[in-house]
Amino acid sequence: MAERIISTKWHPLRLVVLLLLLFTTACSPSQDALESIRNEGVLRVLTRNGPTTYYESQGNPTGFEYHLAKAFADHLGVELAMIPVVGLEELFAGLQEGRADLAAAGLSITPERSAQLQFGPSYTTVKQLFIYNRSLIEKPLEYKDLQGLRIRVLGNSSHAEILRKLKTSYPALEWSESRDQETIDLLELLQEGDIDITMVDANEFHANRAFYPDFRIAMSAGQPGKLAWAVNNDPRYAALMKELEDFFAKIRSQGELARLIDRFFTFNERQPFIRTQTFLQMKEERLPHYKGLIEQVAIEYDMDWRFLAAISYQESFWNPSAKSPTGVRGMMMLTRPTAKELGVEDRLDPLQSLRGGARYYKKLYARLPNNIEPPDRGWFALAAYNIGLGHLEDARVLTEKSGGNPNLWKDVKERLPLLRQRKWYKQTRYGYARGDEPVRYVENIRSYYSLLTWDELNRYRVPPPRIVSDYLPAALNHGLGAL
Repeated sequence: MAERIISTKWHPLRLVVLLLLLFTTACSPSQDALESIRNEGVLRVLTRNGPTTYYESQGNPTGFEYHLAKAFADHLGVELAMIPVVGLEELFAGLQEGRADLAAAGLSITPERSAQLQFGPSYTTVKQLFIYNRSLIEKPLEYKDLQGLRIRVLGNSSHAEILRKLKTSYPALEWSESRDQETIDLLELLQEGDIDITMVDANEFHANRAFYPDFRIAMSAGQPGKLAWAVNNDPRYAALMKELEDFFAKIRSQGELARLIDRFFTFNERQPFIRTQTFLQMKEERLPHYKGLIEQVAIEYDMDWRFLAAISYQESFWNPSAKSPTGVRGMMMLTRPTAKELGVEDRLDPLQSLRGGARYYKKLYARLPNNIEPPDRGWFALAAYNIGLGHLEDARVLTEKSGGNPNLWKDVKERLPLLRQRKWYKQTRYGYARGDEPVRYVENIRSYYSLLTWDELNRYRVPPPRIVSDYLPAALNHGLGAL
């Protein structure tokens, strides 16, 4: 099904009809939820704004939960309406009041939540971590060391449940909960020294870790949590739950779920921290000198400027005079024959080099087999930029011979390093290659691209309005409650 998101630019009469339909359907206690979705032609999904869930990039929606929800909407043959909210309290209230069909927001399955909601199949597990700022406090080594520290977590979160359970063993443990904040707000409080400890899921920590070099993991909190979508526990949602089970079984068996997890989460934890910090330093010091040129070339070649910036950083650290021992030169490190083929007269001219590199990448992208789909197609084109189409095709052949999918990057990247071993490369057309290098090359660029994307997301984010009572002393809150 084609990519479609409900637009706010509706004809007034159509908008009134849709609103009446949504209202009457939501208020009808007898209508089956799945039937309602299909009749309306819309899947309404509550979510949270953030790099691991849902956000806008270059004017387009993206994020792990968005792409997963989009796949489910396509599975149902309906349009998708993502409804971002602030705080878990609003998200759960929206579910229970029937303002949406499901919630897709990186939610952990917990006993307290399961008593009020239904959860679909778990799509991944995630560690829950206690995080501290090493520049401000000593590392807490055990749970008992958390007593006496200023702890703040998201309200209605699985982290709050964990703390309530810990308090039975450590009575002096105290914390506060935020109903009007997201993870990034808690990390900012930790950075400023307004709190001593917070809790975040591991995927959110690794997504934001590069921007907080002094943050460290104190300890994990028990067993990893299982993430899943939540729906209302009304019997009307039984058919929707069955459809969710069928959908997740399908995307798991077809490898689509593993693909999404690899795309949004897997590489973050493996990126060396020192390399990440060097990148962020260069982003502030060197990128501003060339950002205009990168944006210009990205527009010319219909590319995301951040993606082109990530490639050029991986190639030359944004150094137009870069030169390697093998003779490749310039911002995009072009060989002399490649530069000649692409019409680049001066490899040291940053604009020419960027244009040549972008042209070469797009050329490789177009030459790949038609059955390789985005985003994997982009990863394959990057690998070919590094190692060549011939060796990449050899790795695809090895992948198919060993039972993998030659059109999925996550499968082919496991076989590329085999091209170093004689027993494998002797079976191939193009022979020996340092196949581990394109794997690192692609993963680095993906990481740099994510850092540029999430930096923009955090930099231009407008904080939500505060719930004042959450920030007042407990005694004063009790007094206000009596008014």
